[in-house]
Amino acid sequence: MSSTTTEPSDQEPLRIPVVEEQLAVGTRVVDTGRGVRIQKTVTEHPVTIDERLLRDELRIERVPVDRIVGIEETPGHRHEGDTLVIPVLEEVLVVERKVRIKEEVHITRVRHAERHLDTVRSRRNGSRSSVSTRPGIRVPEVITQGGTSCTIR
Repeated sequence: MSSTTTEPSDQEPLRIPVVEEQLAVGTRVVDTGRGVRIQKTVTEHPVTIDERLLRDELRIERVPVDRIVGIEETPGHRHEGDTLVIPVLEEVLVVERKVRIKEEVHITRVRHAERHLDTVRSRRNGSRSSVSTRPGIRVPEVITQGGTSCTIR
């Protein structure tokens, strides 16, 4: 603002300055010279309490199993009712006896035909049999001409 006041003219608009105040709020420590005194008293008296207390007891039992399982069948821990079962694992060395085929022997039959000339004796056997169903009654005889046997000299 200038110290000289001029009247606005018809051509110039009237201008009014806008002023804004800013407030800064804060705290500070001031020594008032007064102190605060606190006095504490403790009194004791017996009180009876009745509360239920829980106590857990663990019973550990080792159960021998002695069973061989594969690596992919390794069991984890499991629950059987209130009992937690933890398998104790042990790696063991397994020695196996296996059969190795070292070689094969191939045997092939080869047939050859050849002529053989010899003199032999031929025999013919025959037999007779009769069957009786009742005493005194005879059934006709059956005569069989049998196989041939040969004797090679």
